[in-house]
Amino acid sequence: MTVRTGRAAALFTSALLTRGLTAALRFRPPGGPGRWERPNHAGRTVELYAGTACAAATAFAATRVHPAAGLAVLAAGTCGAYDDIAGAGDPRRGFRAHLGALREGEVTSGAVKLLGVSAAALVAGTLLKERPLDRLLAAVVIAGAAHTVNLLDVRPGRAAGAVLALAAPGLLRSGPGGALAAVAAGGAAAVLPEDLRERAMLGDTGAHALGAALGAAAALANRRAGLAVHAAAVVAATVYGDRVTAWARAL
Repeated sequence: MTVRTGRAAALFTSALLTRGLTAALRFRPPGGPGRWERPNHAGRTVELYAGTACAAATAFAATRVHPAAGLAVLAAGTCGAYDDIAGAGDPRRGFRAHLGALREGEVTSGAVKLLGVSAAALVAGTLLKERPLDRLLAAVVIAGAAHTVNLLDVRPGRAAGAVLALAAPGLLRSGPGGALAAVAAGGAAAVLPEDLRERAMLGDTGAHALGAALGAAAALANRRAGLAVHAAAVVAATVYGDRVTAWARAL
């Protein structure tokens, strides 16, 4: 059953819960602080608390709007977390690199993430839409949006800023699509200040969760024609992933 949640309530739930969970993780980090630190693009040490907190908060807030959306966000964040941990130090990046390794018989953490996010998106698409083609398009949009936001997470503030920009049109919509856009915007807004100061980073965990929330918002807000346009956009971003990442670095 869909739970109708207002846009303002969804935004503030996501934002406040993200901030609260970040503070809690920073106060008592499971496994010690070292497990939650990574070097960023400039070699500075940044924290992963915000990405994990954002994924959990976004999944919770998305579930209040629609359980299937919450499932997609939670699965995307969990798969991203696995890649953040198991894939640390792996120089391979991008869709092609991990699929290439898979063709050679090596199952990388990136391939696990890709397959896990795609499977969860298919389940969510099935629950969000009624007709088979619409379900498939919704799955492509959810998985593709998660991947696209992750492609942008290469410099401070790029991914969170992009989520805010992409969520903005959805905030004008009523209904669950607008509420889910507000969920994504709230999580991104909560992380952005520390991200820009190079204190925190979203990592795969936060980037995939926010992207999945955006994708679910688009899936709920659009009929077949709109879904097809969104699907084409995220497929193009995936195909030209290296260029998308280079553009994000250059901004």
